[in-house]
Amino acid sequence: MEDQAALRHHAQLFLRRPLLFDDPECHIVLMSEDKPWPDSIHAGECEQHEPLVRRVLAPNPSPYTFTGTQTWIVGAGSDVAVIDPGPTGSGLSIGDPADINGAGHVDAILRATEGQRIAAILCTHTHRDHSPAAAPLREATGAPIIGCAPLALTDDGPRADSAFDTDYAPDRILTDGERISGDGWTIEAVATPGHTSNHLCFGLVETGALFTGDHVMAWSTSVVSPPDGDMAAYMVSLSKLYDRKDRVYYPAHGPAVFKPQQLVRGMLGHRKQRERQILRELEKGASVIPDMVKHMYKGLDPRLTGAAGRSVLAHLIDLENRGAVRVQNDEWMLA
Repeated sequence: MEDQAALRHHAQLFLRRPLLFDDPECHIVLMSEDKPWPDSIHAGECEQHEPLVRRVLAPNPSPYTFTGTQTWIVGAGSDVAVIDPGPTGSGLSIGDPADINGAGHVDAILRATEGQRIAAILCTHTHRDHSPAAAPLREATGAPIIGCAPLALTDDGPRADSAFDTDYAPDRILTDGERISGDGWTIEAVATPGHTSNHLCFGLVETGALFTGDHVMAWSTSVVSPPDGDMAAYMVSLSKLYDRKDRVYYPAHGPAVFKPQQLVRGMLGHRKQRERQILRELEKGASVIPDMVKHMYKGLDPRLTGAAGRSVLAHLIDLENRGAVRVQNDEWMLA
């Protein structure tokens, strides 16, 4: 088995190769009508990102999932771990949202891991574009489902991203700092509540890669949607990642992040800027969330106004808990 220094060296060599996406200069992207989300790129194909890391893209591009959910396969030896197995929707049912289309995705994962034993199926959280394929993959391989705790909520507002997977049933729940290992790989759970209360990231100890799920992405900010999404917890989780020394982030959607601390620093600043915008809107007399979204999110794709409104609500709840604002009859005002 190669030691950690050698694995890090090989990973750096792989990262110098051009990948599917360029590392973006701007880390905050909100899609507008003249910048639609792209069609799924290489869905179903297995792409090597570094010696211990491969990716299989699910066929579910949408405003919420960008090019689709990225299922990460960790390991190059006799066994592997599969992170975020993805959705299971057929893509054929009328009314099914595009983000839960998983037609053929489990078969693609099985092809990508042919000749290797799947030792663990890991889920960062339980939105329906991430965890539903865990059950059929467990049935096909006998691998245990490990990772985040189960969680199912009926949200009290407009849909902001994928709904919760009510059928998720893990064999083992990981807590912060717990590890699992296989042939040449070790994965550590990093608790990162905020996007959802059960969100985990997974660190690959041997190479310094972090699989960030929906917590940190380069193509867009993460949706924080109450009642389960919590802005205060999200900010604490961002600060937690900023204090780590991870080499690269592999999110569940969009390109890899090669300057993790720079990205996280920018995301913390972005959220603080949003908070200041909200306070200015309240000072100017805005009192309802739709008006704030209209003023704050210029050029936003209309399909994403619900998500923007939920994020504003999360900020307002955080500000209310800190005594800066108050609400009466759904109208917000400075305290």
